[in-house]
Amino acid sequence: MSENKELKEEFEQLVKENTAAEDMEHAESEAVEQENDPAENAEADIEETEADAEEAEADGEDAAAAKGEGKEAAKGSKLHFSKKAKAEKKDKAKEKIEELEDRVKRQMAEFDNFRKRTEKEKSQMFEMGAKSVIEKILPVVDNFERGLASAQEGDAFAEGMSMVYKQLMTELDAIGVKAIEAVGTEFTPDFHNAVMQVESEEYESGIVAQELQKGYMYHDTVVRHSMVAVVQ
Repeated sequence: MSENKELKEEFEQLVKENTAAEDMEHAESEAVEQENDPAENAEADIEETEADAEEAEADGEDAAAAKGEGKEAAKGSKLHFSKKAKAEKKDKAKEKIEELEDRVKRQMAEFDNFRKRTEKEKSQMFEMGAKSVIEKILPVVDNFERGLASAQEGDAFAEGMSMVYKQLMTELDAIGVKAIEAVGTEFTPDFHNAVMQVESEEYESGIVAQELQKGYMYHDTVVRHSMVAVVQ
């Protein structure tokens, strides 16, 4: 009996000690957990803060990128306007050059027309002046011919007149004065002035049978029409 009681007391004592040890271990575990919780919370807070910082940095980078893009866009827009302004300035200069070239061409064309018109007027004035002089000389030629026609052969004075007449006709021919053909040619109103109609066995109708007064031309211009008689 006495041994059993001792064994029982010893067993109870062991159970108490074991229970106390478990309680102590449990308390230590709780203490460790309590100690670890603030550290873990602090670490979590640090990680969250770092994440926020990274996010803020990313936002800053995005903002900087956006700002950079804005600057690039502004720079590109400015460059675009600069190119556009240069192109417009170049187009205006080109238009001005074309306008000046057109004015120069017009002035050159006007000057060329003026030169041609002046030369033509000068030529016409010269021809009119020459024609007027020739018209005044032709009666002298007529008188030479009448005088020579009535002169006697062997007359020294008549021979002198003939030489002067030939010299005069040579000079007139040199400047373009020529006699119009009449006798034996078809009547042409542009060159002949018919003053009468005659009968002729030698020529057909419409042919000039007789020249009453010589006609002359100065180059292509009729100075004096031939006065003729035409076969009827």
